[in-house]
Amino acid sequence: MSENHPEPTPLRRQPVQQRSAKRVERMLDASAELLDEVGYDALTTTLIAKRAGVAVGSLYQFFPDKRAVVQALTQRNLDRFVAAVSERLGGVDHQSWWDVVDSLLDIYLQMHREVPGFSKVHFGDVVDVRLLDERRTNNGVITDALTNLVAKHVDRPREELTLPISVAVEAADGLLNFAFRNDPQGDPEVVRETKALIKGYLASRFGE
Repeated sequence: MSENHPEPTPLRRQPVQQRSAKRVERMLDASAELLDEVGYDALTTTLIAKRAGVAVGSLYQFFPDKRAVVQALTQRNLDRFVAAVSERLGGVDHQSWWDVVDSLLDIYLQMHREVPGFSKVHFGDVVDVRLLDERRTNNGVITDALTNLVAKHVDRPREELTLPISVAVEAADGLLNFAFRNDPQGDPEVVRETKALIKGYLASRFGE
């Protein structure tokens, strides 16, 4: 994400040929489907390989274990989240923190509801709080990514953004877990309150 933290890869080797890359994508898609069906604890490399239509040995060419498969899936989801946020930020009024917060949380909620497997592992904490990068927490990786994006759209030094965005990410993470605890679609009232809280906090730090 940031220039100081190149992202590690869970892959044993990078798929060079297009055919190999497609096979890896099938494995990730299969793991996502199975996460929804059986959850992480019951997930196995054998199940993933069978669902993906590949030999287990083929899976092991790229991934040492199921954790590495889910790590790669989670990284793919984060990449998609960041791309969607970047696109949305390009089309909102960046003078308003409400628009920014609205965009971020709406994209997250949409992924939770529509992206296979995402509701089971989100950005990795269910598996390991440092799933995405052993040097940073998963929320730390997200904070770095969002800070890089927001820095392009606001007239503030990056170092002034990092802590407030980190606090906002941690608060939103806890509150969204609360929103989904009793409502698989996310309690709309809790989501609304989360947006209001994060917007008010960021406005208190950066101004309306």
